[in-house]
Amino acid sequence: MLRLLKTLSVLLLLPLAAAAQDLQSILQTHAEEAASPSRQSVGTMLDDLASSGLPEVANFLEAYQDRDVWQRTTDGLFFYAEETEDDLYTLTDISTGEEVGTAPASEMEQVRPNGGVRREIAGALVAFQLSDPDIDRRRTAVEAIARSPSPDQIEPLRRSIEGEADPALLDRKQELASILLALYGEDSEARIEAIGALSGELSVEARSVLNQILSTEQGVAPELPEANIARVLVPGRQLTEAEAYARLVEEDLAPPAPTDDDIRNALAANIEGGTVGGLPVTQLDDPAARYTAYDALAAEGTVPPRVPPEARAAAVESHVFFEAYDEPDPAVTDAARAALDEVRTRVGFGQVADLTLDGLSLASIYFLAAIGLAITFGVMGVINMAHGEFIMIGAYTGYVVQQFVPNYTVSLIIALPLAFVIAAAAGIALERLVIRHLYHRPLETLLATFGISIALQQLAKNIFGTQARPLTSPSWLDGAWIVNDVIQISYIRIAIFVLALIFLGLLLYILKRTRLGLEVRAVTQNPGMAASMGINPDRINMATFGLGSGIAGIAGVAIGLYAQVTSEMGANYIVQSFMTVVVGGVGNVWGTLAGASLIGGLQKSIEWLNPSNTLAAQTYMILFIILFIQFRPKGIVALKGRAAGD
Repeated sequence: MLRLLKTLSVLLLLPLAAAAQDLQSILQTHAEEAASPSRQSVGTMLDDLASSGLPEVANFLEAYQDRDVWQRTTDGLFFYAEETEDDLYTLTDISTGEEVGTAPASEMEQVRPNGGVRREIAGALVAFQLSDPDIDRRRTAVEAIARSPSPDQIEPLRRSIEGEADPALLDRKQELASILLALYGEDSEARIEAIGALSGELSVEARSVLNQILSTEQGVAPELPEANIARVLVPGRQLTEAEAYARLVEEDLAPPAPTDDDIRNALAANIEGGTVGGLPVTQLDDPAARYTAYDALAAEGTVPPRVPPEARAAAVESHVFFEAYDEPDPAVTDAARAALDEVRTRVGFGQVADLTLDGLSLASIYFLAAIGLAITFGVMGVINMAHGEFIMIGAYTGYVVQQFVPNYTVSLIIALPLAFVIAAAAGIALERLVIRHLYHRPLETLLATFGISIALQQLAKNIFGTQARPLTSPSWLDGAWIVNDVIQISYIRIAIFVLALIFLGLLLYILKRTRLGLEVRAVTQNPGMAASMGINPDRINMATFGLGSGIAGIAGVAIGLYAQVTSEMGANYIVQSFMTVVVGGVGNVWGTLAGASLIGGLQKSIEWLNPSNTLAAQTYMILFIILFIQFRPKGIVALKGRAAGD
């Protein structure tokens, strides 16, 4: 509204005159409007308050809006008042904020502005709040404008941008100013410039504004009108002939054409003495006879006439069907169309980047879950169905640590190595007690470890119960890294990705730079030759199984930070872990990384194409992997040496 612009200009140009007044005197000038405000009369008072330049005006408007202002009937002065005991009110001066005594309830009347007045007050209050020293009030004012944009908010918002110190709020104000100018700018050049600024925004709000400018209405006319035409609709292409004729009927440009059902109903309603339209009812099984009878009724004026197909086609051909922009200025709509196309392109790239981040995040989880299995499977050839339970053991270890160490950062630092030790010990125990007696008997190993996995799940239920246990992440892992409205990823996922990179480097160092790694690689490549060189394959198998199980324990802590910690959580990752190992290539760290990347990216891509059905996404992923193995049975990174032929 122009009134608000006027008051703001007076506020800036007349500071000396403002200093000569106080808030109470301004209200006394408008005492009647202040005491009994209406939407029609309150505007003048709000203008004078805004032009006064008094710092206490903003607080008064907030109290006035919340009905916290009272008038003393004896002298007509306004106060902030609070009811106390003995039927008295404590009075606070509206200018100084100091207590100025008490008054009996009989002398005090509460000012109660109605809903329309309160909306006017809110509009005036926004101009003050946009430059308020309190950043929360500035944010509230900006979001109030976003919820109810109007042309009169443009100038106050633009003035507040110059002194905004907060970078995030500054960006928000600039975006909102561009939105308001694009919608309500006074001239085409200003609107086009604002629309160009919106082409760099990816927010849903900015896209909604561009779509609003490009909104269209369908029309039909004998000739194409002089309007801002979005496109011409050709019958038979963009719309069917029936749809085109229906539009003609809606616009009263053609008579309605009765359908076959309408004809049957009309004939049934006009049967007299076994005939209708001069024909016996028994002959109406023939469509031609029905049309003849209906035409006879139409000639009598009983029913509306039938429109032959030729007449409908001629009516359609004699008219032009189109969509016209609601915005009359072609330059504005052209700019909005170009901006929206650019935004959609940027959104597309953003979605690809966001999908890539999601795929890498899921790949890092699968890598952590599968790397231990890859080591044991590659070195020992053991199909360990209890691998998922080592993940569960690690997650429950983290939960128990948090019960004794309430500091979540410290508990996480303690839980990671402790989970490795406990899971490694459990893995060594499993290898010593069961698996060492079942080498080279894969079926028995699979059945035994499957039974052990069920037993471990039941043991976890007996100890911790069936309810999910919380494994709380530190506060510095809360929230998400938000690049824009399209690209964002949680900090927990980033932490897991970093943890996966750390373990990748650590495992590569162990396998390439340490004696244990040398012996593991030797046993993997040629167990017989390694034994003849003095390497104890039995000890290597035990150490390898412990290492793989310990890594699974650490993976359990990482997974437990964002997933539920239950006795069945390991079973949710065992299938993906085996697929990761088989697809990547057994016994190879790089193969496991490649397999995790492929499966993680594939799963996220399928879920993006079919977001409503994650089960179908997993099914498609498994089918793809089955086909992949047919063409590359040894995985992406196959082993070399004698082990590759086993």
